[in-house]
Amino acid sequence: MRTYATGMTWGEAPRWREGALWLSDTQGSALCTDASGNWTSIPVDSPSNGLWFLPDGRLVAAMMAEQRIGIWAEDRWETYADLSGLEVGPLGDMVGDARGNLYVDDVAFNKAAGEAPVPGRIILVRADGSAEVAADGVHFPNGMALIDDGSTLVVAQTFEQNLIAFDVRADGLLENRREFADIAGLVGDQALPDGIWPTPDDGVWVATTSAQSVVKVRDDVLVDRHDTAPLFPIACCLRDDGALLVTLADTQGAPLWEALAARTVTTSVAIY
Repeated sequence: MRTYATGMTWGEAPRWREGALWLSDTQGSALCTDASGNWTSIPVDSPSNGLWFLPDGRLVAAMMAEQRIGIWAEDRWETYADLSGLEVGPLGDMVGDARGNLYVDDVAFNKAAGEAPVPGRIILVRADGSAEVAADGVHFPNGMALIDDGSTLVVAQTFEQNLIAFDVRADGLLENRREFADIAGLVGDQALPDGIWPTPDDGVWVATTSAQSVVKVRDDVLVDRHDTAPLFPIACCLRDDGALLVTLADTQGAPLWEALAARTVTTSVAIY
């Protein structure tokens, strides 16, 4: 392991494109990248969460505290899709397919504000900007990954401590919900799956936060594991050469949720 970048508060949704890393600093209200050749934190008025690159190369984001998908306009997030008609709550991670469809988490409640948990949803945003509910009854949906050549969507349910999978229909909607991996059973009771990333062999890398490890799972089998203690892995992605990039939270020894509440967390990016 070596350090790739530092200076974030909470690094989510790392994405690698054309030799550069991009990620959302959700707590620092910034978009971070080294596309210019230097690691740069670009302040934004409203924080992004999940990031994705459309087939034409444009960068889009799930706007965490807004009911919209943003599209990057060099120094700000303009509106790509308005989700207010679906009455979505806080938005989480996001992935897309080769047709330009996007899947985004509607987390549905604000845990940090003390709101009572309610089931969330997966929202499908089509290439024309229209949106509809693709699946409901998902408990704190978090990281997402498309595997099996885009025919299967895997979703992390953080507080259920598992990954679930859906078949992707021809119209982009989701069906045949099932468990993909019991993360608590495979990794331990502390595991809370956050960001995930697909592997070439249709497995998934999982950042387990409180279990302080990033693990590869496939067919409900633990395939590989990197321990990250004393740091907490938040999210991950693969570089073009297969190297694994992981965002890691440092709480200076404090429990994760206490450090988040006190805003004493810092985040770095490690490469494996």
